[in-house]
Amino acid sequence: MSASHRSLHGNQACALGAIAAGCRFFAGYPITPSSEVAEHMSRELPRVDGVFIQMEDEIASLAAVVGASLGGSKSMTATSGPGFSLMQENLGYAAMTETPCVIINVMRGGPSTGMPTRPAQGDVMQARWGSHGDHPIIVFSPASVEEIYTETIRAFNLAEEFRSPVIVLYDEIVAHLTETVKLPSKEQVETANRKWADGTEENYLPYADADDLVPVMSRPGDGHRVHVTGLTHLPDGFPTQKPDLADKALKRILDKIEVNRARIDKVERFETDDADILIVAIGIAARAARRAAQTLRKEGLKVGLLRPVTLWPFPEEAVRKAAEKARLVLVPEMNMGQMALEIERLVGAAKTARLNRIDGEPITPDEIAARIRELAAK
Repeated sequence: MSASHRSLHGNQACALGAIAAGCRFFAGYPITPSSEVAEHMSRELPRVDGVFIQMEDEIASLAAVVGASLGGSKSMTATSGPGFSLMQENLGYAAMTETPCVIINVMRGGPSTGMPTRPAQGDVMQARWGSHGDHPIIVFSPASVEEIYTETIRAFNLAEEFRSPVIVLYDEIVAHLTETVKLPSKEQVETANRKWADGTEENYLPYADADDLVPVMSRPGDGHRVHVTGLTHLPDGFPTQKPDLADKALKRILDKIEVNRARIDKVERFETDDADILIVAIGIAARAARRAAQTLRKEGLKVGLLRPVTLWPFPEEAVRKAAEKARLVLVPEMNMGQMALEIERLVGAAKTARLNRIDGEPITPDEIAARIRELAAK
């Protein structure tokens, strides 16, 4: 069967990507502006013998997702701002227990109830550090409807491959865009599955080390004994507070992401090779930045764009390389400078400029172009 083209809403593309990736369980609670993900999952999952449950709140939603994943199903939830805040404890639990799952967070204005129908990019740092303690996380930030589809599939694949929660983080505008998307046939979609344990119960350790630092998982019904706890634990799953063993256990779950960055990192580059002014942006701000860069190039200004598709782990090497020849790095974002903190850490505050909006309106190409002209004139 060949690929087809469809006109899709961003949140609908997310649901279709999840189904294509093999998601068969969704638990969630309606919240603007992510509710369409749940609505489409409620329609699509029964068609593939999947299960959709509307939970009583976001805390229970992610708890159900973790349980379903431990039961062997590829599982997902979707939320926004306040709901994502409620999920943080269970997100940390999924990281500690190395439970594959996907969390969709459609960003809106905040804090608190904020502006439910308005776009923002204020969850950049929360996506990385929202749960307490040092924990592994993978975060993708798509900037188009088609990329929502493909990155949702990639989120499931890497969640399974690295036994980690993966967050797909995009803003309200991208969520509610309608664009033409090329959908591959079922046979063309590459999917990944977790490593299943084999052998006898006696020699199975649910958190044993491996060459890629990712333990195999027990398939429900295979007879392996599994102890799951959010406490720091030994390879057999039972708790420990011995400093040397705790150190080893925690470093492994962090290192499994770091040493596999070649499989995780992804950026988009636009005219970065000779850029005198480099823009680093995500989501709808990156789309505006690309248009601004095209306009400024026609005016003779050497402007380029680096867009992190993988937002966390942050693409440090790509940023440093792209910024080497640049005189300045501009970070336009719909928050008060969350990603700019990472750029300042990598290239220095003196070389970093900011452009921020928190009024519920997107940053426009004209605003970015005006800011760059101002910087170029100095």
